[in-house]
Amino acid sequence: MNLGHDLTPVAAGGLLDRRLFLKQGLAFSAVVLSADALATAEHMRPESSKTAGEAFSNYGLPSKYERETIRWTVANSNADGNGVAWTPLQDLEGSITPNGLHFERHHNGVPDIDPQQHQLLIHGLVNKALIFNLEQLLQYPMLSRMCFIECGGNSNAGWRTEPIQTKLGYFHGMVSCSEWTGVPLRLLLNEAKLKGRAKWLVAEGADASLMNVSLPLDKALKDCFIALYQNGERIRPENGYPLRLIVPGWEGVVNVKWLRRLHITNRPVMARNETSKYTELMPSGTARQFTFVMEAKSVITKPSFGHKLTRHGLYQISGLAWSGRGKIKAVEVSADGGKTWALAELQTPVLSQCFTRFRIPWQWQGETVILQSRAIDETGYVQPTRAALVAQRGTHGYFHYNAIVSWKIATNGEISHVYA
Repeated sequence: MNLGHDLTPVAAGGLLDRRLFLKQGLAFSAVVLSADALATAEHMRPESSKTAGEAFSNYGLPSKYERETIRWTVANSNADGNGVAWTPLQDLEGSITPNGLHFERHHNGVPDIDPQQHQLLIHGLVNKALIFNLEQLLQYPMLSRMCFIECGGNSNAGWRTEPIQTKLGYFHGMVSCSEWTGVPLRLLLNEAKLKGRAKWLVAEGADASLMNVSLPLDKALKDCFIALYQNGERIRPENGYPLRLIVPGWEGVVNVKWLRRLHITNRPVMARNETSKYTELMPSGTARQFTFVMEAKSVITKPSFGHKLTRHGLYQISGLAWSGRGKIKAVEVSADGGKTWALAELQTPVLSQCFTRFRIPWQWQGETVILQSRAIDETGYVQPTRAALVAQRGTHGYFHYNAIVSWKIATNGEISHVYA
């Protein structure tokens, strides 16, 4: 391998300057052809060019050779349609999740909703109760924004005493990022004319579980919207068709799917998903409740568990970072279990409450290393170590796990999840 550049590490474990890949002249593993081999390659006709191709279709599908890039689904045995489908983060690149791979969390299956019959009701502490059909909502001014949605229970296996050994997406994959398009909620609430006592709204879905959660009006008026489109097409049934409430940066449960009703109140409804769930016992004996914001978090997606390093030399470490409080300011990567850190390159544009892809060059010579990443957001919040998170929150947690994730690379290139 002839790199032609200074490969002096910027941190222990072989981490290199994040700008290295922007330079010219890097050579990885391409085969250098002789003159005879080049002549043969120039005149060789690939099999795919010898017959006519397939006809085009009405809706494009992934290549048949990429069938392993799928969501892993688990249904709870005690209820039909109650379960999870994880996004395979370890198999994806960039920052946008394809619609067909966006994570799902269902409490009683995916409802079959006729858009011609569906309506949205706004009532309660308003001067003018309103009801909208889809045709009316589609005529309102819309906005588009990219943002992540993360289940509050994402990564909860991290609370276990022993590290789970599974692919990244089956551990951290209850988070995805899309461009959502819809009607700003404040337009509809202003039209309903809120009463002075109005402080909260209760959002309810049209699924069989009638999922309902409370949301402070301040947040609803600030940046929430009623989405009708995801990544440019109408939202798919499993992600809330025909209407989904989008609450940027806050836990997934408040992003109510199949939205049918907004009840304006002066207090939270104290529903199941904000009392018996999404409430956690703290070491002091008190409980955390209404912990809406998803704190800064990052994961190295490549390399990660399930991958294997097959050669010594130069690699690119790649991963994702996000924060419910705003933009990612920096991502640092360590190859020695957190003793030293190096800045990663952030893929632009870096957007608020959105996935940010990070990358950094890394030289591996076959030694045992522990790879980590930590996110720092624009508020100055730093992603904590697991030890710090457990010290703060105890061991009875289930939700909002955002500790640093550690991958151990063995001398044979195999990768495992460790606590470091």
